[in-house]
Amino acid sequence: MNPQEMVERALELSQADDCVVIVDEGSTANLRFAGNTLTTNGVARSSQLTVISIVGPGVGVVSRASVRPEQLSGVVAAADAAARDAQPAEDAQPLVEGTGSAGNWADPVLPTSIGVFGDFAPALGETFAAAEAGGRRLYGFAEHTLTSTFVGNSRGLRLRHDQPTGRLELNAKSVDLKRSAWTGVATRDFTDVDVAALDASLAQRLEWAKTRIDLPAGRYETLLPPSAVADLMIYMYWSAGARDALDGRTVFSKPGGGTRVGERLAELPVTLSSDPAAAGIECAPFAIAHTSGRESSVFDNGLPLAATEWISGGELSALLQTRHSAGLSGLAVTPGVDNLIMRGPEGGRSLEEMIASTERGLLLTCLWYIRQVDPQTLLLTGLTRDGVYLVENGEVVGEVNNFRFNESPVDLLGRLTEVGASEQTLPREWNDYFTRTIMPAVRVPDFNMSTVSQAS
Repeated sequence: MNPQEMVERALELSQADDCVVIVDEGSTANLRFAGNTLTTNGVARSSQLTVISIVGPGVGVVSRASVRPEQLSGVVAAADAAARDAQPAEDAQPLVEGTGSAGNWADPVLPTSIGVFGDFAPALGETFAAAEAGGRRLYGFAEHTLTSTFVGNSRGLRLRHDQPTGRLELNAKSVDLKRSAWTGVATRDFTDVDVAALDASLAQRLEWAKTRIDLPAGRYETLLPPSAVADLMIYMYWSAGARDALDGRTVFSKPGGGTRVGERLAELPVTLSSDPAAAGIECAPFAIAHTSGRESSVFDNGLPLAATEWISGGELSALLQTRHSAGLSGLAVTPGVDNLIMRGPEGGRSLEEMIASTERGLLLTCLWYIRQVDPQTLLLTGLTRDGVYLVENGEVVGEVNNFRFNESPVDLLGRLTEVGASEQTLPREWNDYFTRTIMPAVRVPDFNMSTVSQAS
């Protein structure tokens, strides 16, 4: 039974007042390597069925992996029974109606395969040879997934989205393993990955690291590259739920009640946005919700998504909204979108140009182990990793020790003194969950390196 047939059959079997069925068909191909040698490769397939039954005001949700045709009726019956026993759903809304299936609804699912690395793998082999000759050891992995999501409901909705997602993480180490540098890229199909250029950037960082400089904790002028900015902005985005803000739980809550929408967060004209059609980071143009939560609702499945500015010219302009929370807040319906874009003023400089204009400051590679300390201020803590460098008079003069940092991305927005040119990047911390970002490098005059870290 193909996914389309599973959706139709599940809807026929349901005895609920209304029903939503989601089928996710996924495939993954990967290459892993260590010490300039390919170690493993493989492919995998996955399938998940989610049945959302609605009986009166009650909702029942049942998800199962790898459901066989003879098991389908049992899954649907379980969802129907759960709906009959459920308490009234707070987020209840009319289902999104449809008048026909999406244009590619009936097309077969074409899984990814090792063939996606057809051009990349030979280039990787050449890069291994170059790294070996240069006294470097390369470690990392390349992964490509393709997920086809089918959403149908009892009101005629039939939508499909095919999502390719690729990522490459590349770590270079010196032969004695005492120096380390990281880079990574996001891609839809690996045809745009220049692994030789990535290796060259890592070689430069390992060269910088030959000089070691110890610095104490403190506040430093700091250049954060796009990857590090992505990790901080993603966390802020995930924390920007309207319902939590209305309940007074977050940094976006207005003292005395309401939200901070309309308040200025940054003096520079920074824009943070999402757009399902953004080139290179395209994502689902409609809402997909397997369960209801603070920022999502099963009733919103199939709701069209549009380009949305969360911060406009430095001003908070929208929060993550379901139709239910929008009714409570009085704000526009702005569901979450699976990509994130940050831009500053026109004419932003490259990271290299920003380094060249730095009198004295730190240059980061990436952040990791990011955790929340205080939701009221969105204070985060975490560690620097794989290279912190000292810049003096426009040149990198050596590598310094790692630090633990304590910063709020919301507070950082108000202290930025420069926002560079935006580019597609891969977050280090969150790339298991969120890969589609376009971010700039930024300059912070007083980034808080709270303690020295012994992490390497």
